[in-house]
Amino acid sequence: MDEVGSCASGGGFRPGVDSLDEPPNSRIFLVISKYTPESVLRERFSPFGEIQDIWVVRDKHTKESKGIAFVKFARSSQACRAMEEMHGQCLSPSDTKPIKVFIAQSRSSGSHRDVEDEELTRIFVMIPKSYTEEDLREKFKVYGDIEYCSIIKNKVTGESKGLGYVRYLKPSQAAQAIENCDRSFRAILAEPKNKASESSEQDYYSNMRQETLGHEPRVNMFPFVGEQQSEFSSFDKNDNRGQESISKRLSVVSRVPFTEEQLFSIFDIVPGLEYCEVQRDPYSNYGHGVVQYFNVASAIYAKYKLHGFQYPPGNRIGVSFIDDGSNASDLLRKMATQMVAAQLASMVWNNPSQQQFLQFGGSSGSQLPQIQTDVVLPSCKKKAPPETPVKERLFIVFNPHPLPLDVLEDIFCRFGNLIEVYLVSGKNVGYAKYADRVSANDAITTLHGKILNGVRLKVMLADSPREESNKRQRTY
Repeated sequence: MDEVGSCASGGGFRPGVDSLDEPPNSRIFLVISKYTPESVLRERFSPFGEIQDIWVVRDKHTKESKGIAFVKFARSSQACRAMEEMHGQCLSPSDTKPIKVFIAQSRSSGSHRDVEDEELTRIFVMIPKSYTEEDLREKFKVYGDIEYCSIIKNKVTGESKGLGYVRYLKPSQAAQAIENCDRSFRAILAEPKNKASESSEQDYYSNMRQETLGHEPRVNMFPFVGEQQSEFSSFDKNDNRGQESISKRLSVVSRVPFTEEQLFSIFDIVPGLEYCEVQRDPYSNYGHGVVQYFNVASAIYAKYKLHGFQYPPGNRIGVSFIDDGSNASDLLRKMATQMVAAQLASMVWNNPSQQQFLQFGGSSGSQLPQIQTDVVLPSCKKKAPPETPVKERLFIVFNPHPLPLDVLEDIFCRFGNLIEVYLVSGKNVGYAKYADRVSANDAITTLHGKILNGVRLKVMLADSPREESNKRQRTY
């Protein structure tokens, strides 16, 4: 574009190319008359705030205006208010066509954005877990008219995750909230969330050789991971771990902006990823994000392995814990329990003689299987008779290894109407048969993506059942 090279001459501060979007959304794009001088633009737009620069795009050869101009403000709220009030207005009585005003395209956005763009009106905030939607609205209504507030909650327990959204009616109101609210809220413009689709049963089988641990294909996206392992360790040596809080939530910072898909691909290398959110910082072009794992063990591993990780090559990302008020000693106790449970399960799976020892040795043989998890499970229920008709079958994927059959049965019978649960020999998968569809759906809702005894489960509806004899004849 001729935008920088053919701008109108003028004195004063002129931002460089790297600071055109500092802060983000502080630059407006104008469609004006070819005969509108810069002095008129300055006169009409200066009431909205401090103007750092004005430049008119001109033809390289004739030096005539192309009818396009840019105005750079010092603050995002100033640019947004100028867009809201000047879009569709005439700059002078002699103008026959109204001007058009947009927030200018930046390196992080693919196009100019108008006053109705949701990306400019919805902000993402970190809040105390005790906050209700009414508390959130009360805190942020001083900056403008709120369309809605929402708090992100755990789907199983219904507890707040300490994250929320506020949608304003105008972009300038959202910008005012970001600029003026307490820094503890870490308010930023919310990034549109893209949901990845779940893998089907056939997808799992067709890709099983490539997905030994369920995450190895993504590692191949970053071939420099192995080369940088020693650098991670040296990068951590100066960390003040003794004073750092520990939690399941991580803050991610990068000098280079990243998308949610990129953030997910990096942190899903570590099993147990529950949630990730890309954030926009109005005061810089850095990349910011929040990552949350199902358990503290995964979060600790991700922090000390990915802090200092180079993505893209040459750019180190910073990873730190977010203090969410959790009890560190309790989290570490749970982590140790999960690690021991996972090691025992792996030992049992790989050595049948050890399984017999654990089942029948000493007084523990008569006890119920021990289940270590943060998931709130229902109480045990009786199994349905073996001859009961099957109403729904569930397909179960285990990572990194299957759970013992007695543990598996104890977990899935808690939703009622379980007929049978079994493992596929030599594979990290199994099936559960239910006599009631509601019970099967409850099992999916509660268990899918969760970690039990150090094993992550994927629970989904199996393919429409054909005759069992035909299913067992299939080879993979």
